[in-house]
Amino acid sequence: MNSQVNANVVHESEAQRQHARVKIPAKLRFFGSENQPLEVRVHDLSAGGLSFNVPPQQALKLGEVYKGRLQFVIDNLGLAMDVELQVRSHDRQSGRVGCQFQNLEQQDIATLRHLITSHLSGDIVNMGDVLATLQRDNFTKARKKKSDGSGMSAFGRLRAVTFSLGIFVVGLAAFGFVLKSVYGLYFVSHAQAGLVSVPGISITMPRDGTVQSLIKEDGVAAKGAPLATFSTSMLDVLKGHLDEEQLAPAKVEELFGKQMIGTLTSPCDCTVAQQLVANGQYASKGDVIFQLVPKGSLANVEARFSYRQFGDVRPGTRVNFQIAGEDHVRQGKIVSSSSLKSTDLSSDIRVLIKPDESLDSTLAGRPVEVNSDRGPSMNWLIDKAMAAGL
Repeated sequence: MNSQVNANVVHESEAQRQHARVKIPAKLRFFGSENQPLEVRVHDLSAGGLSFNVPPQQALKLGEVYKGRLQFVIDNLGLAMDVELQVRSHDRQSGRVGCQFQNLEQQDIATLRHLITSHLSGDIVNMGDVLATLQRDNFTKARKKKSDGSGMSAFGRLRAVTFSLGIFVVGLAAFGFVLKSVYGLYFVSHAQAGLVSVPGISITMPRDGTVQSLIKEDGVAAKGAPLATFSTSMLDVLKGHLDEEQLAPAKVEELFGKQMIGTLTSPCDCTVAQQLVANGQYASKGDVIFQLVPKGSLANVEARFSYRQFGDVRPGTRVNFQIAGEDHVRQGKIVSSSSLKSTDLSSDIRVLIKPDESLDSTLAGRPVEVNSDRGPSMNWLIDKAMAAGL
């Protein structure tokens, strides 16, 4: 078997003609002072060029571009078009010259194709068909090239990538926001209110009168240290202990003008959490003047939830909370829950939360944001997977 490759074999697509050649009666007249007398008969014509014979004394240079007028006779009417021709071949012996059209307009191309197509199909060409061909749009718009970035500069590519990345980041952020909102709506229970609470001691007003605070700026009071002074009318002190002589108008007026001053002292080493009556303000007997917090007391968190969240805030439920003024989130466990009003049905539930980390008693009274997350977590997913035997 001969395996030698024949290098002289030429593929059909490499040798076939680009345009079909037809023999159509036509004349070509050249322009220019040098070639003005030259008029030849077209031998064959195609959409890409034509050929003709020239006398031996007429020399046409290869590669040179000549201008001329191509003339046809249709229905005894002359049809002419101005063309530019580039000489591609010239046989000196036979005088045959082959030329290629240059810079043809769309109307000229449409006319040539109509003449050639009609001649090949055997149709009779008339002027009406030619005019109809010239009136319609015989060309379609070029297809848009898909942008592969090959024609873009480095800055253009960087700008396109940056813009696409920005759109992706914005879309990702929007998707995350929507996902977080949906998760918070269906899987997170938020408390209506919350605060840090510490078991405290109330200091009340012993008699009707005015109060003047004596506590220091740091709010710390040792056991037995004075907290405030109060002044009350002597008449109020001696009320119920006066006889008839002492109840005379003159005596009463004298006792009313006298003031008795007393002192309120701290029952323990405490921190003043709150002063409920301002300095110089009148207070009735039994009114709470100070709220004291013993040193070393552990603070808890009290929160109020809606009754429809009953199943989410049962004792033993883990919750997250954040104290006002702090940046980090703390965790704790609900130890008890009760109705807000013990004597009546209420739509609110009050819960007591024991923090995992002890809270300083100085945080007493600060507002707290509390929420219970009952959504799926990694531990929840692991438990489900183990239960399924995966």
